[in-house]
Amino acid sequence: MKFVIQRVTEASVTVDSTIIGEIQKGFLVLIGISDSDTEETADKLVKKMLGLRIFEDHDGKTNLSLTDVEGNLLLVSQFTLYANCRKGNRPSFIEAGKPEKANALYEYIIEKCRATIPRAQTGKFGAEMKVRLVNDGPFTIILDSRDM
Repeated sequence: MKFVIQRVTEASVTVDSTIIGEIQKGFLVLIGISDSDTEETADKLVKKMLGLRIFEDHDGKTNLSLTDVEGNLLLVSQFTLYANCRKGNRPSFIEAGKPEKANALYEYIIEKCRATIPRAQTGKFGAEMKVRLVNDGPFTIILDSRDM
C-alpha cells in the first residue's frame, strides 16, 4: 500500500465537471493498493499518516499533526502508484490491486480516517478524476507499507 501525502492549503477532486470533494488546509492523500494489502496494512498506514507532525507550530517548527490544526483530508484512489516502468516505455499495472479488493480497502481506509477526521472528503473509485491542489511548502511524504 502506498500513500502519497501532500500538505495543502486547498484541494479538490472533480468528476464529470462536478466537484465531488473539496478541502481547505489539510492533506491530499493519493492511495495505491496492491493485491497483497490487508486491513492490517491499512491500519498501520492510516495511523502513521494521522500522526504525522508536519504542520508548523507557533515557533515555525513542523511539530503539529492534522488533528492539532483541525485539518481536513481528501482521499483519492490512484492505482497508477503501482506502475512498473522497469521494461520499455509503457507502464505495467499488474502490481496494482484488483478493483474489487482495492475498492473494499479504499472504503475501509475512508471509514478509518473518518473515525478521527469526520470531515474527510473523497474522490470516486475507478472514475476519471481531475485533482487540483495548492501544495503547502511544498511538503510531500510517501508512505509505503513495504518500508514499515
